[in-house]
Amino acid sequence: MAEELEIKLTLDKGEMDTALTWLCAQNGAALGSRKLLINTYYDTPGADLNRQKAALRVRQKGDVYVQTAKTQGSFVNGMHKREEWEWPLPAAVLNLGLLAATPLGEGVDLAQLAPVFETNFNRQIVMIDDGDAVIECALDIGVIVAGSRQKPLCEVEFELKSGNSQRLLVWAERLASECPVFVNLISKAEQGYYLAGIHAGKSAAGEKPGANAGGQDGIDLFLHQLSNAWLEQRSVSLEGIDLQSLQVRAEACGLGQPFSELAEHLAKGGTLSQILHKPELGQCQLGLLSNRERQSAG
Repeated sequence: MAEELEIKLTLDKGEMDTALTWLCAQNGAALGSRKLLINTYYDTPGADLNRQKAALRVRQKGDVYVQTAKTQGSFVNGMHKREEWEWPLPAAVLNLGLLAATPLGEGVDLAQLAPVFETNFNRQIVMIDDGDAVIECALDIGVIVAGSRQKPLCEVEFELKSGNSQRLLVWAERLASECPVFVNLISKAEQGYYLAGIHAGKSAAGEKPGANAGGQDGIDLFLHQLSNAWLEQRSVSLEGIDLQSLQVRAEACGLGQPFSELAEHLAKGGTLSQILHKPELGQCQLGLLSNRERQSAG
């Protein structure tokens, strides 16, 4: 079992070239491989894995096949922290025996597992070694498919390979200064489950949006509400969010005016689709996270 730590940003497809060009131009950056990844996710008819906040997939990368099991894990200052198991396969055929030693084997009738959705995308890798951390940047462009339904996929993931985890936020902020980004807490698997219509009306983790995401300062709840609204294509619920407190925090990191405009837009029932192209959205998200981390470190 391994543990991964990453921060995921959703971008407009038209911004992906800008992001790639900028990343490759940075000191310590090296252009890596580009490959088509074909991913099939499995679950039971009753979505037992999803109810356990887990995901199971078989990935084809060229002539290489890998079976992966992941837990939803937790969010640490906007970053995904998950447990992960990976096994090589001889072909794109699920191996049920490999799951026996994982939590996925508990309380699930493995014989009922069947394909539910796919996430298929081209992944361009850029490796960054800035002296404090080694980070893998994955730029993914493709599509999520569930039956006859599809949705586009455009993401940049910063995954920590070694070193200081807070460099993930630093690099995400730097990219946000170059093009509009959205800090998205919804995984590819969660998007697929939602597209497949499983647990409709709830977050893809099977909970009410924002559940257990409050945190003492409300930043985590705010990020979760933004992400769930993005997933469900609706206005953002501000229930339980102290916008005045967040405004003070935004002002402390020089983002008072942008956050004020963002809060006003959301309070009027405005949707994220109307502002995803604006750089201030991601800058406010990352600014709040970075400011909190600096205060914690201090």
